[in-house]
Amino acid sequence: LQKELLKCKQEARNLQGIKDALQQRLIQQDASVLQLKQELLRANMDKEELQNQNADLQRKVEERNRLLAEYKKELCQKDRHLQQHQTKLDEMLRQLSEASYQQVDLERELEHREALLAHCMKKEAEE
Repeated sequence: LQKELLKCKQEARNLQGIKDALQQRLIQQDASVLQLKQELLRANMDKEELQNQNADLQRKVEERNRLLAEYKKELCQKDRHLQQHQTKLDEMLRQLSEASYQQVDLERELEHREALLAHCMKKEAEE
């Protein structure tokens, strides 16, 4: 009986050792699981922050694209106005040039008439 009792005590000690080792391993695994949960939480928070930043950047890009479209529209309008003013300026320059030619023609005609008048006056004076 004593041998059997010693054998049972030895088995009980072995089983207690196994139990202690398993409990220690369970504690380590719990610590690892806790650490992994914390890392997962941090990763999720980082992911959420990145998604928020991405959404913010997307809004900024859309706003800049909207502003760019407005600026392009304004630029097109200004180009049209500039083209219209350039056309008017070209027309006025053409008219000025024509008026200049007409003025030269009128000055020549005036000189010719003055010469004729002077000639007539001279002829009349001679007669």
